[in-house]
Order: sequence, then structure tokens, then C-alpha cells
Amino acid sequence: MSEENKQSQKRTDWAEDRTIMANERTFSSWMGTGLGAIGVAIGLKAVFGAFEPTWAAKLVATIFLGVAIAIFWSARNQACQTFARLSERDVEATSSRNYTRLATIMTFAAVATGVILWSL
Repeated sequence: MSEENKQSQKRTDWAEDRTIMANERTFSSWMGTGLGAIGVAIGLKAVFGAFEPTWAAKLVATIFLGVAIAIFWSARNQACQTFARLSERDVEATSSRNYTRLATIMTFAAVATGVILWSL
């Protein structure tokens, strides 16, 4: 293999490593967006707490919680698909299991938030 081909391969390897890191940052950003949706749900309940009928405010807050859950799992699926297409070289990538674990925990938190909002 010529020196030029070795350099070209090294640049390609680094590009894959950068893509892996970008994938992790994107996943993190989507999880933050999901948390923002949970924040909107809590805010709606706080702002419209005295709203009658109370179930209407709770229903709208629940829709945002559902959106948050959809965001968590969509982010997990996209991150796992991207990770499966790449091979790590010099970086240690987050495993698909960790993406799933975090999406599961965040889903549990969103559902727990919904239970609390409906019990208020």
C-alpha cells in the first residue's frame, strides 16, 4: 500500500470516528429536546392548574409527555442505526445497549411525571 493510500485510509478512519462522536452528540441533543417536552408538560399543568375542566390541561400535558417518549425512542433508533453502520477506530463509542438503557430510563421518568400530573 502506498504512502498516499495509507494517509487516505487514515483520514477515512478519522472521519468515521468523528461521525461516531457526532452521533453521540446528536443523541444527547435529542434527549434534551425530549426533556424540554417534559418541561412544557409540567409548565402547562402549572399554568393551567386552575383551568376548568382540569382534565383538559392534563390531557394536553400528557400529549407533550407522549411526544417526549417518541423523541427518546426515535433518537435511540437513529443512534443505533448510525452506530451499526460505522466501525470505531481510535474512539470508544457508546454501545447500543447504553442508548436503549437511557431511552428506557427517560421513558419511565416521563410516565412517572404523567402519573404525578394526573394525580394532582
